[in-house]
Amino acid sequence: MTSDDSAGRATGLSLRQLRLFQAIGDLKSVRRASEECSLSQPAVTQALAKLEEQIGVELVDRRASGSYLNELGQIFHGRVRRFFEQTEQAIVGTGAAGTTMSARPIVNRLTRSQIRTLTSTVEHGSFESAAEALGISCASLQRAARDLEGNLRVSLFYRTAAGMLVSPQGALFGRRMKLALQEIEWGIEELDAARGGTGRQIVIGAMPFGGSVLLASVLDDFLRMHPQADIRIMSDNAAAMAKSLRQGDVDLVIGLLPEMDTDELASEALARTPYSVVVRRGHPLTNKGRVTLDDLVKCDWVVGETGSSRRRCFERMFGGRDEPQAQIATCSTPVIRQLLERSDRLTLMTTYELQYADGRLRALAFGPIMPVPSIGITMRANWLPTRLHTDFIELMRAHVATPPQQTLLRQAS
Repeated sequence: MTSDDSAGRATGLSLRQLRLFQAIGDLKSVRRASEECSLSQPAVTQALAKLEEQIGVELVDRRASGSYLNELGQIFHGRVRRFFEQTEQAIVGTGAAGTTMSARPIVNRLTRSQIRTLTSTVEHGSFESAAEALGISCASLQRAARDLEGNLRVSLFYRTAAGMLVSPQGALFGRRMKLALQEIEWGIEELDAARGGTGRQIVIGAMPFGGSVLLASVLDDFLRMHPQADIRIMSDNAAAMAKSLRQGDVDLVIGLLPEMDTDELASEALARTPYSVVVRRGHPLTNKGRVTLDDLVKCDWVVGETGSSRRRCFERMFGGRDEPQAQIATCSTPVIRQLLERSDRLTLMTTYELQYADGRLRALAFGPIMPVPSIGITMRANWLPTRLHTDFIELMRAHVATPPQQTLLRQAS
């Protein structure tokens, strides 16, 4: 089954069904779950049967001694538990509740349509655009929005001349709920994978410097492991990639590790990869025994975009003195290579990038350049990867541990 099919099945599940399934798994009994949720046993049994039918797999073994999660049920139960934990934390983040325990009654009042209203409005920018994308009336969307605010007793939207918009607090809550809902999709896709299916689409962010090179070097091996995998690659600058990662638009990011000050993201350094000043083969400076800053300041440079690790390193190199001319700022590796090969321009490249430059570029005898960055993987701090993600990460680790030219790449300490 495809990732779109998994997403469709996840969207069709109500929060009530998920709450009842979690209670059955926790309490190991339909009767006790019905008491916990203040419903009749037939109602709980019917809800469970409908959930299993929608997902396409049995999750619970019914016995005389109780109802117990089977192996597939345990997989899905773990994801459902994470969904509710993240939802409770998101509610606490709005100020609607002081603790996750006090947030649970609020969670029990939420509906799929209320959450869909918020996440769609965050994604599309306005009620009108969200309603059009969902194929429902704007009035229906506004009713769901009012119900959501009523449940939380927190303002998530505000009116402007352009229509109803999401407040900053609403946008944060919507982003967190989008991440929480991904747990249900991943749970269904893990069930498919456990039964021999293809598993979910994997969405990878590739940093323009280093990330694209490293990613390209492992994709063939990964596809041999998972020949039916659905891989989507996004590439942008460091700030945009971090934003996409926090929003759940990408699963993980490969490339130079960002200089972060956030508890939302976590990085794993795979290798230290120092910067070098790089020029074309035959550049006049390649004939010098030792290149100085005075030599570098006379040259035209291609620099990284503002905010990038490469740009900050360039600015530190020339701190306290006039910077050289740098009319071009880009994070496109193919563009940079073309510019260097056809001129006497300089740029900064990591040793990892340079080893894939096919010998057309050279590192000058200048350095060391500090600090030494690391190439690696950046993920959301509380992320639980699927089997597909885990296999990809393990392959990345193994590949960097044995690069094509080990002398050019020092392992991270």
